[in-house]
Amino acid sequence: MSGHNKWSTIKHKKGAADAKKGKVFSKLAKEITVSARISGGDPSSNITLRTLLAKCKSANMPAENIDRAIKKGTGELEGNALEDIMFESYAGGGVGLIIHCLSDNRNRSVAEVRHMLNRHNATLAGSNQVMRNFQRSGQILVDVEGVDEDTLMELVLEAGADDMTNEGEQFQILTEPNMYNEVSEKVTAAGYTASEDSGVNLIPTVTAQVTEPSQARSLMKLIDALEDLDDVQNVYMNGDIADEAIEDEA
Repeated sequence: MSGHNKWSTIKHKKGAADAKKGKVFSKLAKEITVSARISGGDPSSNITLRTLLAKCKSANMPAENIDRAIKKGTGELEGNALEDIMFESYAGGGVGLIIHCLSDNRNRSVAEVRHMLNRHNATLAGSNQVMRNFQRSGQILVDVEGVDEDTLMELVLEAGADDMTNEGEQFQILTEPNMYNEVSEKVTAAGYTASEDSGVNLIPTVTAQVTEPSQARSLMKLIDALEDLDDVQNVYMNGDIADEAIEDEA
């Protein structure tokens, strides 16, 4: 799940990424294939691919998986064409979800996403009903521990970032989408480690309050279930989860 940083923190505590390493590899492979298809398989000239390869390194993705994904994108290996599909949904309490899929079968993706939403009492929304509450931005997340806030702030603002905020356990650095790679590379070159959730993401501009632990549980179950679907790459949500709801779930 990408979007509200508190949710990234709670999922990090629960170790969700480690438990789903195979899913992480599959999702990264799809992104690599699409990037290589659009801009070529050479990371020196394809900045997006270079960023994805850094994520692969952080996730300990095997080199043969990476090579195969690149070759599918460049046409050296046969592979099905992948289509970008976005679903908009409302969950309990009016929380908006954007579900991003990369799929070689639109009908399958529609059926699976619709089924999962129905199971968790969420509904599909019309075009732009939810998307209008999000803004596409570069988002770099760096763990707070051992990091001097003023030093990092100076670095990222000089590199071209728009803003940096302290979200408790992580610093959130926001950039224009076309500045993400440049700022991210300067952060990495300075010795900082960006979270795997970093990327050009959909950031909520309008939020829905989540104060009840039961609502937080339901939301977590829905998002986890959606992320378990093979075609789903990312789930973005605009729920602003209260600290007490996070503490109850941590």
